[in-house]
Amino acid sequence: MSNIKAAITAVGGYVPDYKLTNAILATMVDTNDEWITTRTGIKERRILKDKDKGTSYLAIQAALDLIKKKDLDPVSIDLVIVGTVTPDMPVASTAAYVASEIGAVNAFSYDLQAACSSFLYGMSTASSYIESGRYKKVLLIGADKMSSIIDYKDRTTCIIFGDGAGAALFEATEDHTVGYEDEILRSDGIGRNFLKIEAGGSLMPASHDTVDNNQHVVYQDGKNVFKYAVSNMADVAEKIVKRNHLTNEDVDWLVPHQANKRIIDATAKRVDLPDEKVMMNIDRYGNTTSATLPLLLNEYESQLKKGDKLVFAAFGGGFTWGSILLTWAYNS
Repeated sequence: MSNIKAAITAVGGYVPDYKLTNAILATMVDTNDEWITTRTGIKERRILKDKDKGTSYLAIQAALDLIKKKDLDPVSIDLVIVGTVTPDMPVASTAAYVASEIGAVNAFSYDLQAACSSFLYGMSTASSYIESGRYKKVLLIGADKMSSIIDYKDRTTCIIFGDGAGAALFEATEDHTVGYEDEILRSDGIGRNFLKIEAGGSLMPASHDTVDNNQHVVYQDGKNVFKYAVSNMADVAEKIVKRNHLTNEDVDWLVPHQANKRIIDATAKRVDLPDEKVMMNIDRYGNTTSATLPLLLNEYESQLKKGDKLVFAAFGGGFTWGSILLTWAYNS
């Protein structure tokens, strides 16, 4: 066994100021607060209103929040990974721009796209880099400006998504009582057509027709996505708990992707965890896609104690999903 383990040593987060409430949405599309709350648990979501600012802005703010709290010299960062489905632009790496803007001049950087599982997959990637011994500090950011790809006349999607970003710093530790413990990561191409943006990729390049046909916004087959998400997210969470011989008393926190409160509740029920052990902010932020998990860590940081066992679970388009077991490494 290697003497090196990967641990999260700092977190940060950022959400825009503007609150898009259910009441405001009801003036834009045929819906109401009761309908949205009953089906999703969402009351409001944050929106980056400035059209001149993209996902990089959200990511930079989250990274700067972490840097300030940690009193971290950005020059010491070896790698910056940005998990996102809404990069600033095609081809040019959003992560490279973020790294430059935060002063991580010695870091290499790249984007990672696995839909709502982007940050979860990124945790595996960041930990592997650390445990290899090649790098000492990896900054993982989950950020999405979902409002840039949502049709606010489609009530099946516009009620769900919000904008935000969260960041976590992974560092090496020789303390084997903390850090990254185990993972179960999965994917299945059966989900390709259930949650997607039809146009803008190599299969259907942008054209006048694709713009006229409104094919550059998120389409979701809600029933199928919900069905697969409920079963798969709960399954992997249960498996990782059992594989590590943990009881519900051993698990201190469930850190679930914030897609739908009913999915979160089903996952918590499967691993037999009470509400007070389940991190949740979906009512205030909605689904921020790549940012949900790190935003939870940032909000709950003050309640986390060294040695706490955290079970992460996520499900995203494609389909992508998984669960990770991590032992928290520090007291706030």
